[in-house]
Amino acid sequence: MAGQATFRIWRGTSEGGEFVDYGVDVSEGMVVLDVVRRIQAEQALDLALRWNCKAGKCGSCSAEVNGMPRLMCMTRLSDLPLDKSVTVEPLKAFPLIKDLVTDVSWNFEVKKKIKKFRPRPPDNPDGSWNMSQEDVERVQEFRKCVECFLCQDVCHVLREHQLHDEFIGPRYFVHVAALEMHPLDEEDRLEELRTTQGVGYCNITKCCTKVCPEGITITDNAIIPLKERVVDRFYDPLRALLRRLGRRAP
Repeated sequence: MAGQATFRIWRGTSEGGEFVDYGVDVSEGMVVLDVVRRIQAEQALDLALRWNCKAGKCGSCSAEVNGMPRLMCMTRLSDLPLDKSVTVEPLKAFPLIKDLVTDVSWNFEVKKKIKKFRPRPPDNPDGSWNMSQEDVERVQEFRKCVECFLCQDVCHVLREHQLHDEFIGPRYFVHVAALEMHPLDEEDRLEELRTTQGVGYCNITKCCTKVCPEGITITDNAIIPLKERVVDRFYDPLRALLRRLGRRAP
């Protein structure tokens, strides 16, 4: 695979910019991050990008490669058609700072507003709880998230409709699901899911699941169960009647 490749990289700020073509030597085993860093070192010293671990665990090097949200450190050149230009551009769902760097601080502000874990009282005199292994394992998948925000970027509610004030996005539905499904948690987050967090906007395209580098089944295992809980609470006619009568639903 050694040879030359052309990379079209977005250069600019929020005020404007353009794609710039760079010819670069590539070799076997390289990933997109290797190429972009080589371009930065040899041809474009002022190229702005984020990266840290180069192992797919920090989520820093998120970008769009040939139009698909990816981690640059996990995108091998052997999986790309190098006979054509490889396009690298910043995430679309967040404000651009410079070149490949976007302002993702909105995500951290969202997380602050989500109700925190609130454990039920201990089951035993020694302060311990009784839990089934099945309940424990159910939430482990959600803890693999590296906060790369690729799922946020690909979600049309944020990317195209820019409903950041009304919708927390797939990453934080995963976070809420990890809390809601925890066997010890007794906090109630359903009203916020229905209103300020906008779970109803999700139309289950599963695009977030497709781009997740950790393979988290975001739609099926997190978002759909949360939607079902909201529907059961607020839109089930029997439950609504029982609430009016001051009784608990079975």
